[in-house]
Amino acid sequence: MFYRKKLYVSPIWAKNFQTTQGPGSVLYAWSSGFRCGWRCCKERIDIADLKPGESGAEGTTAANVTRTEDGYVAHVGIERIHMEEDAGKMIHIGGGEGRIAGATHSLVDYNRAGTPLIELVTKPDLRTPEEARLFMQKLRQIYLAIGISDCSMEEGSLRCDGNVSLRRRGTTELGTKTELKNMNSFKNLHDGLAYEICRQAEVLEEGGIIYQETRHWDPSKKRTIVMRVKETADDYRLFPEPDLAPYDLSDEFIESVRAKLPELPDEKAKRFEESFGLSAYDARHLVEHRSTSNFFEACVTVAGADEKGNVSSQAAALAKPLANLIINDVAAYANANNISDMSETTLSPERAVELVKLLADDTISSKQAKEVFSAILEEDKDPSTIVEERGMKQVSDTGAIEAVVDGVLAAFPDKVEQYQGGKKGLLGFFVGQCMKEMRARVIRRLSSQMLTQKLGD
Repeated sequence: MFYRKKLYVSPIWAKNFQTTQGPGSVLYAWSSGFRCGWRCCKERIDIADLKPGESGAEGTTAANVTRTEDGYVAHVGIERIHMEEDAGKMIHIGGGEGRIAGATHSLVDYNRAGTPLIELVTKPDLRTPEEARLFMQKLRQIYLAIGISDCSMEEGSLRCDGNVSLRRRGTTELGTKTELKNMNSFKNLHDGLAYEICRQAEVLEEGGIIYQETRHWDPSKKRTIVMRVKETADDYRLFPEPDLAPYDLSDEFIESVRAKLPELPDEKAKRFEESFGLSAYDARHLVEHRSTSNFFEACVTVAGADEKGNVSSQAAALAKPLANLIINDVAAYANANNISDMSETTLSPERAVELVKLLADDTISSKQAKEVFSAILEEDKDPSTIVEERGMKQVSDTGAIEAVVDGVLAAFPDKVEQYQGGKKGLLGFFVGQCMKEMRARVIRRLSSQMLTQKLGD
């Protein structure tokens, strides 16, 4: 693209907050870092020459980036955090997805009027739509962890405005910005920013002018439309509250508050890696939602981990399969059924640990484990009971397995000849036949080993 793009977002959290005004309505500047994977790397040509561990040179567009093995970490500065009162809620009737585009009329809901909210404005450090999406997800995780909001975008307790400005390569001055108002999902934020970047680039390349305006993202038509034009920042009518005296927070007070904060997602992910030997990928996915991270911790506690950080050999051995169960099955079930706390279901940490143990000692197969998982939730029974009632216990008797293996080899002499002639892919066929004969109750690993031995490998 001919123009460099800069994005910055102003996420808004609404719930019951106490108001304190700092100097100039500015709260101490800080920065937040978040990981970006290969998808982001494809959108950033300015980091191609960076090696893992290297950061971009000062004064360049990559100055806030540190390259990693699987992507990079972007550091985003916070411009300010200020308090507002909600003005109400617009309800659009007749438009696509309840949005203003195509609506026949709009209603005003004043039930939220006067509700305090916080607006957080970032510095223009975000460079791609994917970075903006990941940043918002990171902020949502943090605020859920400290318990100040439910961060529901559907209910309006989390909203996001995306701002886009472009500049020519080699220049430092940002172009005129446009604002995308009240994005109601991370996907819409990503798609809206991507469209607006391309729209502005096209206008500029054709010699046009970008006006400072507020635009609306229409997800059905995949385009932005003008809502209103704002000439200057004064049009927002933001000014310090004259009846609130400035309050300068001491370093001691800030540190005392910091000490009271619960464990944040990044800290928890690092602890999961160090204590349980999980990969960075698994740890990040576990802490993405409070329901999955809390459930994982409850499970490893049952398995033998304590609050002091001591981890038993059993807990260490079961940590990885527990993480797989929670990331793949528990999270999918919770999302599909809109469940925020697994205690609301029949899958207790004790049952999850028992299920993983049955899988780890080859009592059931991975396919059977998914069946048992569903049965726990539907029938409210313990895993061992389900396995016993359905006759799912795998056969570990080598004598019984050997008899089945011999029978299969005798039934397919032509296949045996082909295998011994070099067609090694037939091993899967023989294993399948053994599983079929024993109704999938034979341990696949044992049958494979025995077949390989008898076939002469």
